[in-house]
Amino acid sequence: MTSLADRPRAGLRGGRAHRFYTVVVFILLASLDNVAIGLVPPLFKPIGQALDVPEAAVGFVTAVSYLTSAVAAVGWAYVGDRANRKFLLMTGTLIWAVGAAGTAYIDTFVGFLSAQMLAALGLGAVGSVGFSVVSDLIAPRRRGLVMSFWGLSQGIGTLAGGFIGGVLGANNWREPFLVLAVVGVVATVLYLFTTNIRRGESEPELASVFAAGGDYEHRISRADLPHILRRRTNIYLILQGLIAQVALGSFVWLPRLLQARAEAQGYGEATSTAIGTVYATLYQLGGALSIIGGIVGDRLQRRTPRGRALVASVGMIAAVPFYMILFFLPVQFHAPDGAGAGTIIKSALNSIVTDPTVAVSFAVALPALALMSANSPNWFALIADVNVPEHRGTVYSLVNLANGVGRSAGTGLVGLAFRLLSMPPPLNYAVGLALFQTFFLPTGIMFYLASRSCPRDIADVHATLNERATADSPADRAHAPP
Repeated sequence: MTSLADRPRAGLRGGRAHRFYTVVVFILLASLDNVAIGLVPPLFKPIGQALDVPEAAVGFVTAVSYLTSAVAAVGWAYVGDRANRKFLLMTGTLIWAVGAAGTAYIDTFVGFLSAQMLAALGLGAVGSVGFSVVSDLIAPRRRGLVMSFWGLSQGIGTLAGGFIGGVLGANNWREPFLVLAVVGVVATVLYLFTTNIRRGESEPELASVFAAGGDYEHRISRADLPHILRRRTNIYLILQGLIAQVALGSFVWLPRLLQARAEAQGYGEATSTAIGTVYATLYQLGGALSIIGGIVGDRLQRRTPRGRALVASVGMIAAVPFYMILFFLPVQFHAPDGAGAGTIIKSALNSIVTDPTVAVSFAVALPALALMSANSPNWFALIADVNVPEHRGTVYSLVNLANGVGRSAGTGLVGLAFRLLSMPPPLNYAVGLALFQTFFLPTGIMFYLASRSCPRDIADVHATLNERATADSPADRAHAPP
């Protein structure tokens, strides 16, 4: 049965404008939570110096925070698939805001670790519970497109976090965390005015139930977990996340590679940090083309139930050679030493048309990110396609747990690889990053295998929802024997 706390009350449920506001808030806040994730990597060096620990130790904290967030998300998601999702999202946002504020005031490595772990616990709620809500807002035929905005907002948030951390924190690494804490409190207030979205309300099979005034009352239980893990597509999605995130986790070191190149060209530490942040952010703008991947996935999915998985598979494999080239391309920076962020951004944009080294690097980075980002909206949509509504948050959290393990491994191991490689910087960073991109190849294979299993799993979900729509129909209940 649906709990009273989770039933939307008429006074809180508005029309299109209210629903549009809800969608916008969730997309913006998904971005904001990823700002928190991307804030630390550009500040590895200044944080390490302030706390008197090696950069690798700060990178280790970031890796552990990814894992902590992913583990916490499983618990948040399971509760979210049973209870009031708005309350959980507000609680999670407040927790990570407190963690961000604590990070700004600590003076020891243990304090830094503790504050980051607290923030990670709160962040675990937002992605998993938020995904469950958003999947209930989107009709299946448009899932790829809308999920591309959901995924894009997260990517933009991560880029924004890196940019804010590297630029705002170039001279004072504590300042970005204070700003983020204030914004987190504001975000919690925004949650108050969103409408409660009913589970399953976007499913065509359940439309007659909601139109007749009924509700989708099914909730996850522990007995469902073996069934979730027996669904073959879920297994492939979990495995691809584990493997892909080893490569993606290494990306947090991209600003450090560019910073080392700037230092090799004679720039000071503060300017090199800003240069590394600005160029790494600009290189990753190709991720905005994930929208195209979502659209292509939607269109191909209408032709074959294998469509989304095939688009993701091709994109992951095709991105590898572009990344291999990108990390070794020489780039000449032209901003004056001591320049501010605005000057560095202007210099970078001008260099795209005036300096061949910069132009070529951007020409390689664009398709690399576009191809790799095609996976994001399609795996989001696949999770929703192959699972019933009350399982989606939990399945997302399980995939995200695999992502967290992989990202933690990538972030931590690539840092170790940099030190083991007997090469001076920036060559050690380039070689280490390039080696880790090979993990995208088995990721593509996992998506191909998912393309073979998902047609049966999608058909099973449709059949289950049709059966439940009949059983949950108010008219059928009225005629059911006592």
